[in-house]
Amino acid sequence: MIDVVGFIELGGFYTSFMSGNTTQLGAGLAHMGPALLLPASLVVMFVIGSFVGSLASSLGNRRGRIGVLSVVIAGLLVTLTLHANGFSAAQAMLALAAAAGAQNAVLPQTGAARLGATFVTGTLFAAGQDLARAVRREAPPWRWIQHLLVWLALLLGAAVGALAYKQWQVGALIVPGAIYLLFFVGYVVRTPR
Repeated sequence: MIDVVGFIELGGFYTSFMSGNTTQLGAGLAHMGPALLLPASLVVMFVIGSFVGSLASSLGNRRGRIGVLSVVIAGLLVTLTLHANGFSAAQAMLALAAAAGAQNAVLPQTGAARLGATFVTGTLFAAGQDLARAVRREAPPWRWIQHLLVWLALLLGAAVGALAYKQWQVGALIVPGAIYLLFFVGYVVRTPR
């Protein structure tokens, strides 16, 4: 939902899909004009958000997750505040790109395996890979469906985000902001110190 609001607001650039921005940046290098600034800035802010989120995450399980959720909520609030105060879409959405980078740090890494929050290509590849493993009886027969469910959740989030944007424009970000806030409060209340 977050990325689709940014995508619509930015007219085809992304706040969490850095492959798309990198492709647009690469294509823009052929023209060497000011159009390079937005995709380059989005990539930089995503990396900065990843850095800050990873630092927050390193504080330990409880404090780390609270820290990451705080960074994401702050990014959403900064985006909404900048937009409400008349800043351009490009300026406001840079904070959203940082929040999108940070949100990936809330998911733990196990060895070399890491589940990404914003990577559809890898999710769909994993579905096909697990289906092939299931056919060869090297994986549980229905495990590949979990990847498709993740993809479906992302697709539904994008559709809901587009509908919400149609109704409330950038104000639609209040919905995921409220959800993150609920996760934050729930985690603080229910997780032992």
